[in-house]
Amino acid sequence: MTADPTARTVPAPSAAFPDPADAPWWTRAVVYQIYPRSFADGDGDGFGDLTGIASRLDHLADLGVDVIWLSPIYPSPQHDNGYDIADYQGIDPRFGTLEQFDQLLAAVHERGMKLIMDLVVNHTSDEHAWFRESRSARTAAKRDWYIWRDPRPGCTGGSPGAEPTNWRSFFSGPAWQWDEATGQYYLRLFASQQPDLNWDHPDVRRAVYAMMRWWLDRGVDGFRMDVINLISKGAFVDVEPVASPMPLGAEQYANGPRVHEYLREMHREVFAGRDAELMTVGETPGTPLEQAQLYTDPTRGEVDMIFQFEHVGLDHGKGGKWDPATLNLRHLKANLARWQDGLAGRGWNSLYLNNHDQPRLVSRFGDDGQALEERGDVEHGNRVRYASATAWAAVLHLQCGTPFIYQGEEFGMTNVPFSGIEDFHDVEAINHYTEAVTARGADPRDVLAALRLMTRDNARTPVQWDASVHGGFSAGSERPDVTPWMPVNPNYATINAAADRASDRSIFRFYQRLIELRHTDDVVAFGRFHLLEPDHEQLFAYTRTLGERTLLLTANLSGGPCVLPPSCRPADATPVLANLAEPAAEPAADPAVLQPWEARVVEVRNAG
Repeated sequence: MTADPTARTVPAPSAAFPDPADAPWWTRAVVYQIYPRSFADGDGDGFGDLTGIASRLDHLADLGVDVIWLSPIYPSPQHDNGYDIADYQGIDPRFGTLEQFDQLLAAVHERGMKLIMDLVVNHTSDEHAWFRESRSARTAAKRDWYIWRDPRPGCTGGSPGAEPTNWRSFFSGPAWQWDEATGQYYLRLFASQQPDLNWDHPDVRRAVYAMMRWWLDRGVDGFRMDVINLISKGAFVDVEPVASPMPLGAEQYANGPRVHEYLREMHREVFAGRDAELMTVGETPGTPLEQAQLYTDPTRGEVDMIFQFEHVGLDHGKGGKWDPATLNLRHLKANLARWQDGLAGRGWNSLYLNNHDQPRLVSRFGDDGQALEERGDVEHGNRVRYASATAWAAVLHLQCGTPFIYQGEEFGMTNVPFSGIEDFHDVEAINHYTEAVTARGADPRDVLAALRLMTRDNARTPVQWDASVHGGFSAGSERPDVTPWMPVNPNYATINAAADRASDRSIFRFYQRLIELRHTDDVVAFGRFHLLEPDHEQLFAYTRTLGERTLLLTANLSGGPCVLPPSCRPADATPVLANLAEPAAEPAADPAVLQPWEARVVEVRNAG
């Protein structure tokens, strides 16, 4: 379905780059993702909300970000933490009211930032009024707003194997849900409570576009579009079972036959002609580079950029996400370079390593220092965590594209020491555990070990603002009866925003400097990317060049020293940024050696 993520061959890049004077505003922007239920609790009920977000806006303004992306805040039964939406034009009471949303939006704009909403229109909640009508009868007016099919010929509906196709849900089990009342299955690529909309029905598209216009008229600045490349389904047929008798089947719906048509229609009906600075980001799992070039080509009028998933799947083993493997840095470098080259002059990259669906970066690919802290060496643990978090940040933020920061990343939040399956809230993780242990007889200890590394819950614990009770997450933290919806990571007393910002080694301040460079330096925003030393197993090095100027980044992404090869030792260079020493500091004892997790950025003179 996708191109080889480690392939080094890329289409010949164009020489065209945006003119800095005419480039869209989002080419210099940095986005901050908020997962509202875990960001800040303003009313003291243990559940994050809009007033909590408003109370922390100055933190984001200080960081320097340009855009806030809110994960869903719509009314929802919360089977998938709000990605099962029951009403597209309301606010879930857990988060607040429309009036409070308007106040938050105004406060964001007052600080010079923009706000984009999460748009989840591949599916709705099964409690949405559209679906309630659809499932009320086969003759219902909205029956065909969703995808209904009869059981497999010769099979009894609801029995194993009777599903219309052999597709598997992303959240385990069949992708079809039996509805006893009407005697048909509905498609649900995710949870059983998330029926897929039928985008081939023009009334569905008209209703979605009207809803989007309603939010834009209210003042929001765009949308992040959840799994938007799945909206156009192909043929409803079995797919060849390879590793499993129930394959995902994504080749029948990922980047489907009419998806580009629908996105161009959406652009015409919703965005075209508006006198506003808007931004659209499409989440597109299973999308190869060639498709990304179509989605993001500005002349086609689809979306501004996409989230692709190849690079965050490189530490998945043969068994997929729940079979974690050690990251091969050579493969990651080749993959990111391929996307940098492949979209140069054609489209635009999004840059991310953290979000609400991924484990914490510093624990996943870096060194979070927790092993050292468990041995009582807190100071050394903090140093290692700072160094690896900032090295990875430099590698990501100095590429060409729009960087995305996930809440807590800016001060180094880590994965969580979950003890048992009862600690998990992630429906994907819980379903996998049940299927693996109950149905396949896997050892629960092995399953739990994989879950701890890869579960989405690692990213969803409450933000650790300070060392007070529950990490300062809740306005009611001092009340013994207030418990956050999900326990705070136990390391909140030492890892929190306040402690980091007060530290001599502040991850937050390093992110501030990276954001400032993107805002002020044309080379960072638009320079040509060129990967150096692709086969080096410790070093991530690349140049960014625009006109006569070249920046060189060298980063040691390992826990041991790294000797710089000759290609990364310019004879005449000016320091720009470093994570282990300020550029004006005395040179290291041996400038040809990078210390563990050390990153340096220099401007190379006379680059030509």
